[in-house]
Amino acid sequence: MFVKVCGLDTVESARVAVEAGADAIGVVIAQGSPRNLSVEAAAEIVRAVHADVETVLVVRDMPATQAAETATSIGVSILQLHGGYTRDDFSQARRLFDRVWRATSLSDDTDLHVGAWGEELLLLDAPQAGSGHRWDLGSLDTGRPDGPWLLAGGLAPDNVAEAVRLAAPAGVDVSSGVERARGVKDHDAIRAFVAAARSRVS
Repeated sequence: MFVKVCGLDTVESARVAVEAGADAIGVVIAQGSPRNLSVEAAAEIVRAVHADVETVLVVRDMPATQAAETATSIGVSILQLHGGYTRDDFSQARRLFDRVWRATSLSDDTDLHVGAWGEELLLLDAPQAGSGHRWDLGSLDTGRPDGPWLLAGGLAPDNVAEAVRLAAPAGVDVSSGVERARGVKDHDAIRAFVAAARSRVS
């Protein structure tokens, strides 16, 4: 089970996620997000852990070309375009950056074929990303991604194992579910989440 801990706020939090066994950590640069970082702060976190884990830059309102350039300057391994990006945006980003993930929700009526827009992986999130609201996993009964995908949205240490059982994703992504305040990570919750995410996987 692939586990990504997103919206990391400090180097210490990122190191806790790595030590807990996370496969990837994410830093966010998005205006209006409680997890929004400066380029400098994001780069500092990435430098501290990049040798031990996949690092992901998450953007949602930055032009695709600028996002790819920022991902390169920060030194992340993956760029995650979240929300209202177009197929052309993905094409522009991939001209400058090889590894791009597509994050969306079922409410977006999006193409659920993984790789349809050139992305390496698809992430399905709640309609309101970063809200901490759990979405109806039963909606996957009418359509689910046909390649590697991550489940996000309302996940926390006390519900992730059941969500994995119901949705059978390749991995999970958490942010608000391991916070003690908006944008501030709880280290014990990070450790508990990683353990719980893998608790029913043989």
